[in-house]
Amino acid sequence: MAETPTDAVPLILMKIQESISALRSEFKSDLGQFKQSVETRFDRLEALVRKQRRDSAGMLVMMRAAASDFDERVSEVEERLRALEAKGQ
Repeated sequence: MAETPTDAVPLILMKIQESISALRSEFKSDLGQFKQSVETRFDRLEALVRKQRRDSAGMLVMMRAAASDFDERVSEVEERLRALEAKGQ
């Protein structure tokens, strides 16, 4: 009986080594897939950020144009009001 437990130890250790090896190779495979997935997500995020920057720049240009147009119209009204006030005096 003493021989059986001592002979089982190398077999158990070899099974543990095989399990560790399989786990490592599976982890490397999963890691590669995870890395690819993360890179794909980053690429999509970068594209989205570029699009939003373009959109924001466009809105800023439109807002400036609208503010400029509004300022011109208000200036015209002020000039007319001054002309009317000058006539009334």
